Amino acid sequence: MATVRLTIDGKAVEVHEGGSALDALRAAGLEVPTACHDPRLKPTGSCRFCLVGLKGSSRPVTACALPATEGMEIFVDTPELNEARKANVALLAKEYPAEYVEEFPEKSFHHWVKHFGLDCASRNGRLIQDVDSTNPYFRFDPAACIKCFRCVRICSEVQGSFVWNVFERSGETHVAPDSLGSLVDSTCKSCGACVDACPTGALVDKTREEAGAPTAWTRTTCPYCGVGCELSVGTKDERIVQVLPVLDAPVNKGHLCVKGRYAYGYVHAPDRVTSPMVRKEGRLVPVSWPEALRAAADGFRSALGSYGTGSVGVLGSARATNEDNYLSQKFARVVLGTNNVDCCARVCHGPTAAAMKAMLGTGAATNSYDDLDLATTVMVVGSNPLENHPIVGDRILQAKLAGANLIVIDPRRTEIARYADIHLALRPGTNVPLLNAMANVMVTEGLTDPGFLATRVDEVEEYVSFVRDWTPERAAEICGVKADDIRAAARTYATAKPSMCFHGLGVTEHLQGTEGVMTLVNLALLTGNMGRPGCGINPLRGQNNVQGSAHMGCEPGSLTGYVPIAGAKALFEQVWNAAVPDEPGMNLLQMLDAAEEGRFKALWVIGYDVYYTNPIADRTRRAFEGMEMVIVQDLFLNETAKEFAHVFLPACSSFEHDGTFMNAERRVQRVRKAIEPIGESKADWEIVQLMAAEMGKPEGFTFSSVEEVWEEVRKVWKPGAGMAWSRLEQQGLQWPCPTEDHPGTRILHAESFPIGVKAALKRIDFVPTPEQPDGEYPFVLNTGRTLVHFNAGTMTARTKNSEIRPSDTLDMNPVDAARLGLQDGSRAKVRSPYGEAVLPVRRDPGVREGELFATFHTVEVFINRLTNPVRDRVFDTPSYKVTAVAVESAD
Repeated sequence: MATVRLTIDGKAVEVHEGGSALDALRAAGLEVPTACHDPRLKPTGSCRFCLVGLKGSSRPVTACALPATEGMEIFVDTPELNEARKANVALLAKEYPAEYVEEFPEKSFHHWVKHFGLDCASRNGRLIQDVDSTNPYFRFDPAACIKCFRCVRICSEVQGSFVWNVFERSGETHVAPDSLGSLVDSTCKSCGACVDACPTGALVDKTREEAGAPTAWTRTTCPYCGVGCELSVGTKDERIVQVLPVLDAPVNKGHLCVKGRYAYGYVHAPDRVTSPMVRKEGRLVPVSWPEALRAAADGFRSALGSYGTGSVGVLGSARATNEDNYLSQKFARVVLGTNNVDCCARVCHGPTAAAMKAMLGTGAATNSYDDLDLATTVMVVGSNPLENHPIVGDRILQAKLAGANLIVIDPRRTEIARYADIHLALRPGTNVPLLNAMANVMVTEGLTDPGFLATRVDEVEEYVSFVRDWTPERAAEICGVKADDIRAAARTYATAKPSMCFHGLGVTEHLQGTEGVMTLVNLALLTGNMGRPGCGINPLRGQNNVQGSAHMGCEPGSLTGYVPIAGAKALFEQVWNAAVPDEPGMNLLQMLDAAEEGRFKALWVIGYDVYYTNPIADRTRRAFEGMEMVIVQDLFLNETAKEFAHVFLPACSSFEHDGTFMNAERRVQRVRKAIEPIGESKADWEIVQLMAAEMGKPEGFTFSSVEEVWEEVRKVWKPGAGMAWSRLEQQGLQWPCPTEDHPGTRILHAESFPIGVKAALKRIDFVPTPEQPDGEYPFVLNTGRTLVHFNAGTMTARTKNSEIRPSDTLDMNPVDAARLGLQDGSRAKVRSPYGEAVLPVRRDPGVREGELFATFHTVEVFINRLTNPVRDRVFDTPSYKVTAVAVESAD
């Protein structure tokens, strides 16, 4: 990065080009007070705390708003400047609550009050009742507000939430939430950005008040979605007491959502299970580790002896580290002798990996989050990123507010759809015809990229012939959208380039999930939006390590690196000094099918509540009841453990051990231990090694640290061979990274594809789902997540997030609700041919008539009792997004 040279008080200083005078001061190790400045915001200089002298200027200037230029001369340490800065701080300190200065010394305003030796007021006549404590995670005391407006600006300019506002009352300026009342009545998303930005005691985390200041801080990676935000975890007395965003993190750049920032309470939840358990006389009872391991190993040995290697299997975890998952699949193949290994990628983004692997040669995101800063058009398909992947969602929103075009393809009018230039509210399950029709427009109107097609794409003529039949009018009839809107979306994506596409489970969890992703890849290839900055096909991964768990080999047909077994078998056998099974493995759904048929008998489930999250719960129940040994490894007795576990093994949370996660942009990042393991819980990789020893096959499972495990991963995964442990210490690396001098890869497929110079377009015809509404089941139910909860609710339901959203809801168009006599909060019974559930109604005009949306986080609701047996035609992923149901009042 280019630098500029300047002098500060006569000393030469270098600062990066584009930096400010304040950056130069800090580079020189000098401090001046700031109040309105935040590195995440554009400088305004409004508080005038950071005054400095500038040669050639007759009056002091604000350092934060002064661009550093070559040869500039700045003066800082003069009596006049020191006095001016002190006077500006004193002006605000004289009416400031004195008690906060001592209680929260980490707040920057308090530091400067003490530095200048200033006196503050008492509570200035304000009553303690003036403090707004209605938010479960932080409180607001207007008496401590110094009107720097950092909370207002970070909420609007960065988060895109516009909760905090400035208004006049009685001739004074005030800051208040958009409710003009309490925080609980506002649109606040509890991300905590305002708390981070606030330099005073006006906004403070409740945990900070209750537990005091942390005594240690640890940099690690968030345990929730696949965005991969970095956290700074504050601990005290072996408890997590506060979490802050890492300001220089390449992914989240100093931001977090409510889950990453506040939903860590599950780690210390009272029902956390921290000792092994074995089922005796129908009950799970605590036992010693040796007894639990012996029972689990005996179960495996019995199944292997009676039914063979095809009767046993292992499920890795998208919540566990890469090292945990690597050893889990190695255990399945080396110790059990089976390729029956899978993970939850099967029920979410497995179709993405399969489609992109088949078409491009790599089953992962082609570009990086930073490419959003370069995109002219952003297209979001089947994803609700402001709720499900909030930090990427916020970055998409920032791009839109900065002038980018935004196309949203989603059945519901979600929050991100409200900002869209074009929103295609298609019928659930009709992605393929809509995307084919967009391709038709590109082909028939000459909007393709001839140069890219000629040099990088195969089977163009065949595809053009195929897609001519998919006119916008034909697709409009199927999808329920206007033909002209399809044309507008196609024209924008094809011509306002670079165009960057993000997609989610609204594409993959369908009968044609894999094929739906292929149609997205077709659009990128047709228009040349591939292998270049600001474009590409980018899946938004659901869980924190869903990319890594499958990539480490928790997949029946692939080994570490997502390589087919046949092509990599020799290398793995050499490194492992053990045979890799030849017999094809079963995926999760196939294992359950086999169990229902009596052919599958023992399953080790690691960090995955299969019974609760799989479709058709009754069928899953029958499968588990047919097994002779079910081992569940988790933090809690999840629904699978409660109902079916013969052995329960207590695992650590990611805050209790080291390792790495792999995020959705292919970035491998460090996970670091912040507290010691609670009770007798152990890291997943350690438990796997104990099980290997108990099974009498400890060879290859005697690692003393996760770093040693990672070193073996590098030996078998050539595109990751350059990711030495020491190189992952700061900000991680994006694979491919084949050598230790390689910087990592921000953009894939720049010159060619792993399958060759050219990628072939895929001709995908539409196959309607058999799950269609009728007279008995007139509604279509779509399911997904919400902002404050995560997946099965195992983690977030044990935090104060449940105060924000205590239950799943059935979101319904107000017209449908009125016809059925349902109001907000009314209890509705939802029936399908597969089961029923009761949950409260929430009227939402963003849901189309005849369609419903429900979240699946609340065990008491158990929405997956309703979902259907349809699976993706290629990858077996369940079709969670389209189920025909009936609704009636349950009150």
